[in-house]
Amino acid sequence: MLIGIDIGTSSSKGVLVNPSGEVLARASRTHETSFPRPGWVEHDAETVWWRDFVELSHELTAAAGSRPLAGLAVSGIGPVLLPADAAGRPLRPAILYGVDTRASREIAELTAELGAEAILRRCGTPLSSQAVGPKWRWLARHEPGIFERTELFLMASSYLVHRLTGEYVLDHHSASQCDPMYDLRAADWAGDWARLVAPGIDLPRLLWPNEVAGTVTAAAAGQTGLPEGLPVTAGTVDAWAEGASVGVTEPGDTMVMYGTTMFLTQVLTDPTPDPGLWTTRGVVPGTYSLAAGMATSGAITDWLRRLAGGDFATLVAQAARVPAGSRGLLLLPYFAGERTPLFDPDARGVIAGLTTGHGLGELYRAALEGIAYGVRHNLEAMAGAGGVARRLVAVGGGVQGGLWTQIVSDVTGAAQQVPRETVGAAFGDALLAASAVGLEPDIGGWNPVRSTVRPEPARTAVYDEFYARYRDLYPSTVEVAHFLAEQQKQAGTDAV
Repeated sequence: MLIGIDIGTSSSKGVLVNPSGEVLARASRTHETSFPRPGWVEHDAETVWWRDFVELSHELTAAAGSRPLAGLAVSGIGPVLLPADAAGRPLRPAILYGVDTRASREIAELTAELGAEAILRRCGTPLSSQAVGPKWRWLARHEPGIFERTELFLMASSYLVHRLTGEYVLDHHSASQCDPMYDLRAADWAGDWARLVAPGIDLPRLLWPNEVAGTVTAAAAGQTGLPEGLPVTAGTVDAWAEGASVGVTEPGDTMVMYGTTMFLTQVLTDPTPDPGLWTTRGVVPGTYSLAAGMATSGAITDWLRRLAGGDFATLVAQAARVPAGSRGLLLLPYFAGERTPLFDPDARGVIAGLTTGHGLGELYRAALEGIAYGVRHNLEAMAGAGGVARRLVAVGGGVQGGLWTQIVSDVTGAAQQVPRETVGAAFGDALLAASAVGLEPDIGGWNPVRSTVRPEPARTAVYDEFYARYRDLYPSTVEVAHFLAEQQKQAGTDAV
């Protein structure tokens, strides 16, 4: 049997899978994300990552019973910065990925020092709140005592691998998101820039996500219930593990991940770095990835659900009765700033066209449509960077129910394949573990396509008009949004 465990932003999930890809057991845990100050987003590695992992591993090994385990892989949110001492003990909570915007000053400084074009050429991605390098400089400037004590640089997946095996490793894909510390073409740390950003830090050994990093130690076995000696795979960032779970491994394959944030990844064999996207190493050796990410998506629908005091099923039913265009509503989904292709942490949400005649159904549909417009914006940016989306695969919790995926297909004019298993990154972890221990799984057999969502041409024609207005709305309101963002920072109300 194979175990895959993923640490997400708001929950952790695990699966027990047999060599044919059949999911025999599932387990999940919810956890809290900390927002200690405006723009700060953190996880406590011990009480969130490790606690969830231990509970999930006990549940899944119990489900395995007498059936032997062949391998384990873990994934997690990323890129994140977790400074740790020489024994791997965290020195502070982990600073999360692009939703944490504390290092704006350091982004500007490093861009000026190294040059925007040089960074794009060497690393594949401009510096933004997603980059790890500026967060290292922020740590050295604002928490020098922590920085001086730091010996190891860990992420969610590599922290768990270190805790389980004692090995200090990081996968190439995760490392390629540590801009400006990784050389994309050389597939190695950019030593000179890494020393500039994080002087004195010993960087981890690099592996590919489907390589074995080590085996479970006796101490870790006692805590987790896993067998001593079980091979543990290097793992990777959750979105890319999820891509592997649905076979997004060939050039032109594109994953659309519906979750708290919306994420898109596309496989390439030759990168074309674009300042509005992320270009990284892929999960499979020899490949690259073009990626895009929206700062909020499911977070907006959950915000509306909480405001309405109801449930998603009711809101979806109300929205389904509203025609395309939400009866004249248009929403910018920048409720926590925006990542690609704007890279504007001070962008803000806008709901245009409101009247007293609009209700929750219109608002909820407008939110789904606004997110879909953001997906189209990012797909167009990918196409402009040379990434042709030959196949879209929809994954994540937002796939359930069908309305959201239908709206995205209608807005983009593109069909989306929905695989049998949309459990997510944990299933991809199991796939990586199978590959690492030599089982060589066939993704077509592991996770076949269950259904295909096709666009409705009449609705697409309506959305084409609204999309043009959507693209106009941000530049028309950006100065007001930035003014309001500054007011929110002063008042402490710009939480994600």
